[in-house]
Amino acid sequence: MELKANSQLPLHVQIKDCLKNEILQGNLERKIPSEKELMDIFSVSRTTIREAIGALDREGVVKKIHGKGTFVTLRPIQEQWMGNISTFSETIERAGMKPGAKLISKGIKSSPQFISDMFGGQEYYVIERLRTANDRIMAVERKCFEVGIGLKLENYDLNSNIYKLLEFNIGIKPWTAKEVVTSNNPSKEDAALLGIPKASSVLVIERSTWDPEGVLIEFVSTIFRADKYSVNINMSRH
Repeated sequence: MELKANSQLPLHVQIKDCLKNEILQGNLERKIPSEKELMDIFSVSRTTIREAIGALDREGVVKKIHGKGTFVTLRPIQEQWMGNISTFSETIERAGMKPGAKLISKGIKSSPQFISDMFGGQEYYVIERLRTANDRIMAVERKCFEVGIGLKLENYDLNSNIYKLLEFNIGIKPWTAKEVVTSNNPSKEDAALLGIPKASSVLVIERSTWDPEGVLIEFVSTIFRADKYSVNINMSRH
């Protein structure tokens, strides 16, 4: 984090921008360095640091808690709801970060029953993956398909974009989708995968996707770290 001596921007603005960029990139998490530490990092006065932190506070990027320090409040990744079907990878790329996926497990399941019922049978195929941004874990994703579709997907790299596999390799086109957003506490398993305490809150987004004929393609449940991800809904009144 270096300042530009010949910049027209005041020092406190440069520091504010540096800190905000580090937060957006996920390099500063939870608590930011103390005023003394920031003074040493940037070689500036306490007044300059306080001006920079005050600006971040007013922008809602951080929150100062008396006696404890300054904490990050900005959710660096926002999913934009505008009526378009966006994949996790597309959302992460729009945030200027590198998306990633790591396969945890794959196979046929029969429970929970409500998912089996969605696909009209006793069993379904599930692909469980960790989703990352700039190699940092953001979510646990469980994609559920009719067994026949799942077995076809097994022939491909399941760490890649599954929507593209469906459309260009298998010939199934995602057409419409419905999402439900809730909050919850993670299971012990999910908390461990996400690297968060069991008592944390998580953002749960469940999506059902249909093809142009109205046939259900997938049901996906994604558990997001609530300190890393938020939903931004764009609205207008006519």
